[in-house]
Amino acid sequence: MSRQTRALLLQVSVVAITLLSGCASLPDSTERDPRDRLEPYNRAVFRFNQALDRTVARPIAVGYTKITPRPVRLGVSNFLANFSYPVVVVNDLLQAKPAPFARDTARFLVNTTVGIGGLFDPATSWGLEANNEDLGQTFGRWGVPPGTYLMLPILGPATVRDGIGEVGDLFLEPRTYISNSNVSLGLTGLDLVDTRAGLLDTDAVLNGVFDPYAFVRNTYLQRREYLVHDGNVSDDEPVDESDVPPGEMARPQ
Repeated sequence: MSRQTRALLLQVSVVAITLLSGCASLPDSTERDPRDRLEPYNRAVFRFNQALDRTVARPIAVGYTKITPRPVRLGVSNFLANFSYPVVVVNDLLQAKPAPFARDTARFLVNTTVGIGGLFDPATSWGLEANNEDLGQTFGRWGVPPGTYLMLPILGPATVRDGIGEVGDLFLEPRTYISNSNVSLGLTGLDLVDTRAGLLDTDAVLNGVFDPYAFVRNTYLQRREYLVHDGNVSDDEPVDESDVPPGEMARPQ
């Protein structure tokens, strides 16, 4: 999900936070995680997101995958990813990574031109693999701690550091500068549907774990740690490299 989409949804989240603030509680015998100082509230938000997913997000995503041919869905995903790729390029530079900066710049240019605006991904077949960088990772690289874990209504998992990074990344998103509100909202809606459709395969995983909330939290925090340190994590902090996405809209948060 793009940074601008998350920013727009943040406005909705403010209302949901108010509604959920009175129903936050921690399950009996649940041990507090020091990384999650707002766990009672976060669990209430997670339940809200699950309900929203069951009734709205997942049915739309299932319908989208059924009526849209796979090549079209792939083209949509490619386009949206390429459209937001300047975020990666600039954060390469901010992290003082000249080699990744050169590769990611080349990837963006190749897919924008040869790939017809990003609908196709020739860069990957040319050895220019997609990279993952954002301002939250940039902060982490320069020593900023993540802060407490947050589960945001609709938006899903975050930390204080990553949430602030999301806001900063907005200024790098080309979509931020689209003046036509119909186009901007259309891209936002398409982004939401595409993101949820990409998470359908994770439903069975979450349905099969004892505590889905803890699973999502631990997976997100481990994955972010892995990304901040470019995979160089200590042996006593195993990381699940299966990129179970935080799922911005619901159960597979």
